[in-house]
Amino acid sequence: MGCRVRCLDHAPRVVVVGFGRWGKFCHCALVSTTPGLVLHGVVSSDPAKRQAVHRDYGCRAYASLAEALDDADVDLVILATPNSAHAGQALAALHAGKHVVTDKVMCLNLQDCDAMIEAARRHDRFLTVFQNRRLDGDFLTAMDLVSRGQLGDLRWIEMAWQGFGIWGRWRGQAAMGGGKIYDLGPHLIDQILRLFPEPVASVYCRTHHDFPEADVESEGLIVIAFETGRTAVVDVSSLALVQKPRFYLRGTKATFVKSGLDPQEKAMMEGNIDQARESAEHYGTLRTREGDVRVPTLPGRWRGFFENLRDVLVDGAGPIVTLSDARRVMEVIDAAKQSTRNGDLVRV
Repeated sequence: MGCRVRCLDHAPRVVVVGFGRWGKFCHCALVSTTPGLVLHGVVSSDPAKRQAVHRDYGCRAYASLAEALDDADVDLVILATPNSAHAGQALAALHAGKHVVTDKVMCLNLQDCDAMIEAARRHDRFLTVFQNRRLDGDFLTAMDLVSRGQLGDLRWIEMAWQGFGIWGRWRGQAAMGGGKIYDLGPHLIDQILRLFPEPVASVYCRTHHDFPEADVESEGLIVIAFETGRTAVVDVSSLALVQKPRFYLRGTKATFVKSGLDPQEKAMMEGNIDQARESAEHYGTLRTREGDVRVPTLPGRWRGFFENLRDVLVDGAGPIVTLSDARRVMEVIDAAKQSTRNGDLVRV
């Protein structure tokens, strides 16, 4: 599943839509410092933020997405906007002849996902999702262990991402695509589907709403069954003062446990993402019948996503995240949302 992309004969000119925390510190920072990409502009409806764009990046600042789409020099837009806006903005950009990267979650349902994919095909434009957590050091380490057979036949995965307290602003509003299932779920589901590439058989999801002041879930548990008999569990929580391991992988030869979060986000906020390294105290543990082995965490590299983006548009390279990958994640999320509404197991 993909679309044809005619290679550009110049460095891709990129516009970031949204100049909030993620748009500014992640997308603008990494686009502007990746060789072969040009930060052409930023879209923000806030005049103060547009002034900051001029001051900090010296590029164009648009008051609206429509204004940016009218600029013939724009090759690609990156949507760092609320989740509920992704589908409409992506479709507008694709119809305007622009390539598109959406932040995760790609959109809010499978119907919108399919419409976006169809638009990308119809207009021969590149569409992908910013799954930066594929390039986390802890996930790369887990993939390396599995690829080298260190766990034997991997049969059971549990992935958790937890904290305490409901998020504010749009991430705390269901109508805007807030909540941990839409925000963190796509990362964990994408990682699971990389480790278990076989077809999904069924999905079950249970949520809690324990904060009266919020309409997004306080707890989300997703159980994914695969046709091979393997099982994966996603556990996201806003009630976890004591958090589960981030990775818990069980195979026929060993078990791998890893806590903590990849250090790139913290380093990114400090302006030095390329220097992010995990300390030895946070290394994971591989337990076999012979005992425990501490496993050094491989370096993560979110910048690799942007380097690949450049190579796709200029050299015709294969994308890190394909449309098939993106649709698989949305298929599981769609089934999880259906399961939550009905209280039933959903066959995929």
